[in-house]
Amino acid sequence: MKIHKEGYSTIIFTGAVLSLILLFLHQKNVESIILYPLSLVFLAFFIFIISFFRNPKRVFTYNTNAIIAPADGKIVVIEEVEETEYLHCKCRQISIFMSPLNVHINRYPCSGTIIESIHHSGKKLPAFNPKSSTENERTTIVMETHFGTIVFRQIAGAVARRIVNYAQKNDIANQNSEFGFIKFGSRVDIFIPLTMEISVSLNQIVWGGQTILATK
Repeated sequence: MKIHKEGYSTIIFTGAVLSLILLFLHQKNVESIILYPLSLVFLAFFIFIISFFRNPKRVFTYNTNAIIAPADGKIVVIEEVEETEYLHCKCRQISIFMSPLNVHINRYPCSGTIIESIHHSGKKLPAFNPKSSTENERTTIVMETHFGTIVFRQIAGAVARRIVNYAQKNDIANQNSEFGFIKFGSRVDIFIPLTMEISVSLNQIVWGGQTILATK
């Protein structure tokens, strides 16, 4: 299993802090009945941190007539909405909630050209809260595709502390290539034309780069 580059600094820092705490307790002659269980707890926590930044091998789904899931997680929203930040029209919103146990790499759902990539500061509402789409810290990425213009957002949640966005204006995006990473749980919203046929249902588990969300 490979580790994503966004995890290197966090893993090293966490390992160093946990090791220093255990060394300090050992030097203070803390009893084994306390030190050993604590060591196991620290080890389990360290393994969790490593697994959070995992970058597993994956067979991707490539389909020029489909929108592919940009992230692992659970479908929490499928609805017709008015996208008010950029599109200013009715479209279909599909939202994927990522728990801390999911792979948190974000991938382009289709190919196209990036025409906007904007970061917004904001709140830290829970990612399942509908208001998180417009009030939380987030990025908005707008892409021109053969489906038309689509918008997708990385949204920070109550636990997520950092959004990493690689997308830059005028970039040529390829379906399933990485456009970002969200650390420690959050969600991704995608806004697509109403004419597309939805291929997923509410509460369905999806896999980034593999699950088809909608087709032309």
